[in-house]
Order: sequence, then structure tokens, then C-alpha cells
Amino acid sequence: MEILDILIVGGGPIGLNCALEAQKRHLSYVVVEKGTVVNSLYRYPLYMRFFSTADRLEIAGIPFICAAPKPGRQEALEYYQGIARQKEINIHLYEKVMTVKKNAGIFEVKTSKSAYLAKHVIIATGFYDIPKLMNIPGESLPKVRHYYTEPYPYARQKIVVVGASNSAVDAALETYRKGADVTMIIKNDCISDSVKYWVKPDIENRIKEGSIHAYFNAEMTEITPDKVFFRDAENQLQVVENDFVLAMTGYLPDFDFLQDSGIRLEGSSQNPAYHPETMETNVENLYLAGVVCGGRDTHLWFIENSRIHAELIINSILKKGGIPDASL
Repeated sequence: MEILDILIVGGGPIGLNCALEAQKRHLSYVVVEKGTVVNSLYRYPLYMRFFSTADRLEIAGIPFICAAPKPGRQEALEYYQGIARQKEINIHLYEKVMTVKKNAGIFEVKTSKSAYLAKHVIIATGFYDIPKLMNIPGESLPKVRHYYTEPYPYARQKIVVVGASNSAVDAALETYRKGADVTMIIKNDCISDSVKYWVKPDIENRIKEGSIHAYFNAEMTEITPDKVFFRDAENQLQVVENDFVLAMTGYLPDFDFLQDSGIRLEGSSQNPAYHPETMETNVENLYLAGVVCGGRDTHLWFIENSRIHAELIINSILKKGGIPDASL
């Protein structure tokens, strides 16, 4: 079996950037992605728009041309999937990495379809695949959704939206404007300050005028087929008739996978151990890239500020020796 210079776990924007950097330095590599190219972006709400301008989302110096001031999901998919095609990135799709084990200095990577050997592994898996659960009765009912795509299925329905961040606010506003009766259950005393600045006044005004009902300092306790139960700010049990629950409670990295790969998790936030100048973890030659680096603190890393990880990692690999830098 061929021993690759690098195996990259995850084909999101940062995984693609790592592949392009390896390609530029003439290193053998493969990207293994459990879904489609930039699978997390594909699963975003259809009408989602980024905070950032297009230039802040560029990778490998490839221009991101976008007519709108801020690109949306569709433009981002076109950009990143177009790069994967044009640059002929060696990416294996719909193949899930199951284990990463080190044996005699070489990583043995087993997937749902195959097995690989690699001198180095980069984990760039993001955090969008595992929802933060409320851990309450009824959360597994079919009417409960942890992902929101578009408002049309919820027209003229009674919707409970759990959360007050961007995803929750977008879901609440879009479903309300398609005729849903929307109630928001919010654990804090206000809409999150992280909500897009052009959206925050909209949701606050809809709540103020009573078009969208909101309970602040509230906590969900149970979900039944036709109702939800929660405790309000006075700790009184409340009940609301309901057709669908959109639990926009956030997402987490796959901590079990990181630990099984030998990566040490630190503190209550379960921050994975890595060197910030090289992105190398406590396991020699095993690297992290992108938002997975933040552990439970998923607000720390984005495409914009983690694009640099690819260059840091490849430079670290080449400086160690053993692999000639063919680009010199």
C-alpha cells in the first residue's frame, strides 16, 4: 500500500485549503470527506448569508467573485466546489473516516470504504455534524429538527424555535414570514449579540410588537407530539401547543473521534491540545485545522481566521525533514 505524505480528514474550506497547499508543495495527499465537497456549507439554510465579504473567504489566493456585498450559501458552494474541480483536488467523497491509529511512526487510517497509510494526518472536520442536545423527554420525536433549511415546510404551522443565535433568529424570521405562528424559547435574557447586525433589529422589533412570541430566561423541559413544556423566567411551568420544534442549540466537534485518535482534550471546553504555531497536536505528526480547534468554544474559529492553518501545517511538515520540498 502506498504511504501518503498527508491524509486530510474533512473536505470543507479549510480541508481544501490544506490540500491545495500540499499540492503546491508537491506532496502526495488524499482528502477523505464523509459527504459532498464542503458538506457543512451544503447543509446550511438555503438563504444563509455570511458575515464576511467574499475576499475574507478566499483560499489559496483564488479570487471569490460575488456581486452581492456578502456572499450566500449558493455562491460559496459554487466557489469551493469549483476549486475542487478546477484544481483536481484528490478527494474521496461519501467516505467516513472511522479510526486514525499510529503504528511504528505511520498512521493507519480506516474508513467506511477503504484503508490508507500516511506519514501525517490533518483533521479538519469542523463541528457541524453533532447537534448539542437538550437531553429532555421527547427530543427524539420526528417533529424535532436540529437543522433548518428553508421555511416552506412550516407555513401555517405552530413553530417553537429554541435558541437566540443566528440560526435560531433566521429560522424564526423566515418561518414567521411564511405564515407560521412562532414562539422562541431563549435561555438568556436577550437576543445574542453575535446575531448579524442587519438582522438583530428585525427580530427584536418583531418580538416587541408581538408578531413573534419570545420567552427569555426560559428552559425547555419536555416535548410531546402536540405540545412543548418549559419553565419561564419565574420558574413557572408553561405549555404551548406546537407542530414543530426547531432546536437551534448549536453543534459540537466529534470529541470521541479526536480522543480515539490520541488527541488530549483540556478543560471544561474540551479544547484539543495543539501548538498554535504549527497546529500539531500532542500526537506527533497529527495536526488540526479549522474550527475543530476550538472544542466547545465553536465561536473562536471561522473560515476567515483559520485559512492560515494550511500554510502553518505544511511548513511544519517540511521543516521536520524527511519530505523534500519539491517547490523549491
